[in-house]
Amino acid sequence: MRCRTTVGVVGLNYWGPNLARNFADLGALSWLCDLDEERLAAAKARHPDATATSSYDELLASDVSGVVIATAVPTHYPLAKQALEAGKHVFVEKPPAMRATEIDELVDLAADRDLVLMPGHLLLYHPGVHKLKELIDGGELGDVLCVYGNRQNLGIVRANENALWSLGVHDLSVILHLLDEEPELATAQGSWSIHEGVKDVVFCFLRFPSGKIAHMHLSWLDPHKMRKMTVVGREKMVVFDDMEPERKVTVYAKRVGPSGEVVSGDIHIPKIATAEPLRLECQYFLELLLGKHDRFKVARDGARVVRALEMLTNSLNG
Repeated sequence: MRCRTTVGVVGLNYWGPNLARNFADLGALSWLCDLDEERLAAAKARHPDATATSSYDELLASDVSGVVIATAVPTHYPLAKQALEAGKHVFVEKPPAMRATEIDELVDLAADRDLVLMPGHLLLYHPGVHKLKELIDGGELGDVLCVYGNRQNLGIVRANENALWSLGVHDLSVILHLLDEEPELATAQGSWSIHEGVKDVVFCFLRFPSGKIAHMHLSWLDPHKMRKMTVVGREKMVVFDDMEPERKVTVYAKRVGPSGEVVSGDIHIPKIATAEPLRLECQYFLELLLGKHDRFKVARDGARVVRALEMLTNSLNG
């Protein structure tokens, strides 16, 4: 798509260049911002038509419609708040804030000023996750009993961010999206073995008011790279495996009967679109700026992820 809106990307170290590339391809990139002059120069070389600056204030004073924030996590809340106060729509990478009080403030500020506040929960725009949601909402799985995610890898172990914050936000956003509930209980346990106090293996448990439960296994110390989500229903079960090149979603028509017997059934592999999730996510943000979709829902959904993350963090550190 080509759009009439323009954005500025702030933070060009790791994920920012990917965002800049996609917004440029969509015809919306007009500004680049980073404190590091070398990173800024490299981004400018890739996007010569964009204005480059090391001043966030200069970017906010420009005529861009939206600001895309891909800086370090502790800076997300203050930078997003400053952008909203300047009248800019905001796309901010996950998590958009570190505390529930902060995200609630951002949500209220965006609503008061009729601005978009969109957290960067990439997996929600993955065609495979879209298929999971379609199967659940369409009733094909029957009543959902539980959801569990596996997000594991062997390194790189971060020194300043535990596995819950680095890996868990992805699966947490998907679980809350699929079940459309906030947990009434969220507990986490973990351990560290590399950097003192920074837990590199974390296990999380969530219970919801409906009785559904969810589990997340998050680790940098695993022999297998896994990016998998399983949904267990009374009638069918489905697995989303992002490491599979073609078999992203597999539906199993098997279940446990009322007497505990196993009822076998067919296996179905639906065709999943191959569109890049990041492109779809960037496009959705631009569509929100153009008045499409529910701009307040993305902010509210992002807030419940932060609230659940805070519950898990308190449990993990307790």
